[in-house]
Amino acid sequence: MMRFSSYKTFFKALSNETRFEIVKLLKEKGHKTVSEICKELRFEQSRVSHNLQCLVACGFLNVKQHGKTRIYSIDKNIARILDKIDRHMKKYGKRFETCDILKGKKTCKLVRT
Repeated sequence: MMRFSSYKTFFKALSNETRFEIVKLLKEKGHKTVSEICKELRFEQSRVSHNLQCLVACGFLNVKQHGKTRIYSIDKNIARILDKIDRHMKKYGKRFETCDILKGKKTCKLVRT
């Protein structure tokens, strides 16, 4: 069942640039430790750890414990959803960019793609 609040929360999780970059990295490059994520994204560990906690709690990421090391990976269902969003944006992305309503205006011109 579609609920506005659920969709809003789902997309809010990805609207944070740090969380988005973490998800993107893990989707493109696979399993990573916190240290590897920090190194590749050039983010501080506290920033990464805080956002990893959110992404795991929301089901975007999986985590496995190997001794003292935690290894993070993207959830397979989330990866499929993101692939579908990527295909949609490839087809309709120009319309999103030119939609004045999304920019806070009252009208939106339809741009054919």
